[in-house]
Amino acid sequence: MGAIIWLASYPKSGNTWLRAFLHNLLRNPSQPTDINQLDRFALGDSQKMWYAEVADRPLEDMEIADIVALTPAVHQRMTQAFPDSIFVKTHNFLGELFDQQLITMSCSAGGIYVIRNPLDVSVSLAHHFGCTIDEAIDMLNDPNCSTPEDAVNVPQYYGDWSHHVRSWTGQENAQLLVLRYEDMTDKPNKTFARVAKFIGVSPPRQRLQKAIKFSSFKVLQGQEKKHGFKERPVNAESFFRQGRPGQWRQALSTAQIARISDCHHEQMARFGYMP
Repeated sequence: MGAIIWLASYPKSGNTWLRAFLHNLLRNPSQPTDINQLDRFALGDSQKMWYAEVADRPLEDMEIADIVALTPAVHQRMTQAFPDSIFVKTHNFLGELFDQQLITMSCSAGGIYVIRNPLDVSVSLAHHFGCTIDEAIDMLNDPNCSTPEDAVNVPQYYGDWSHHVRSWTGQENAQLLVLRYEDMTDKPNKTFARVAKFIGVSPPRQRLQKAIKFSSFKVLQGQEKKHGFKERPVNAESFFRQGRPGQWRQALSTAQIARISDCHHEQMARFGYMP
């Protein structure tokens, strides 16, 4: 039995990219890892199948609070999936809901948190969910934001963007590595070397660079175009759309920039995102 290493982020902030890198680094395949097999390497904490395994009755017969109450048992079951530590993806904030912690510390070894400029996140969210940018900004600014249950996932609870960021990064924690999406893009060698060091591996330079190449946005986008991606929402034309920082400069109006900056200026300033 191992422990959980959380791969945490607000949605559309680089979590899938991080998972692809880790898979390519640790498995060291001769060809880029199939994006549709990422969930075999890094589990998802919202996957219904884990909750169904520990529930005493069908999930459809349970209230949301009762499903959330299963969280510790789910996380405990996940630690038994592999003999060593296991990566688990989460978009949940770090905190309590319905008197239950959404992240079970007793099952956790540490985590990696990926943060992205919320101005760019708003653009990606709009394309991801098939909504307007103003609706995406509503989501970023909503303290009660969550995504509903569907056929595969239980609800996920985000809160507003600042709350999410603060919940994970507000206190110094040697067991948490915080990455900026923009550094993953602009300084991949240095940034992904930090990831490798954090998880306790020292890959040869060639292996590190191969993992970076195999998980590049171009490769991930090419795989989706050729084979599709099962995590793509039905309302999105693609999951891997552009991936470059700074899209907000052309996509957002002055008023939209102000709506985001006025609401999130404190956390944006912490990470160098204020326009």
